[in-house]
Amino acid sequence: MSEKEWSPPKWMYRDRRPPNDDAHFENMTRVIFLAGLSWKMIDEKWPNFQKAFKNFSIDAVAKFSENDVKRLMSDAGIVRNRAKIIATINNARQFQSVRKEHGSFRSFLDSLDKSSNYALVIKDLGKRFNRLGPSSARIFLYSVGENVRHPEEK
Repeated sequence: MSEKEWSPPKWMYRDRRPPNDDAHFENMTRVIFLAGLSWKMIDEKWPNFQKAFKNFSIDAVAKFSENDVKRLMSDAGIVRNRAKIIATINNARQFQSVRKEHGSFRSFLDSLDKSSNYALVIKDLGKRFNRLGPSSARIFLYSVGENVRHPEEK
């Protein structure tokens, strides 16, 4: 690969799948916080995010309250975007629902119809999870090792 070619960041699982639901949740959260911001800045702040969000333990984040939102909004080590923070908490709760329905997030992803280059998967993720639009959903899927391509790619 030449130096000018892009290679995925280390946090993306391109040649393997994330080891567990918490890792899927962490990648989804990262993609949501990346939207509209510098990837480099998010990378530099990510250790602070991991600490602030209890290493992305789904069960721990799902229990966050308004007091936790206030704590996070005062944490200069992370991006203090209230909508994204609340989305992260709601998404943790949604991961719990998915786990209840399918056993794991990976089983949920594997159960979805990927026939038309993930169009239906992207739509389902957008309905189920907060602040996960088509572009973010596509980046998330790519980041967890799914073989998703841009719609114009053949």
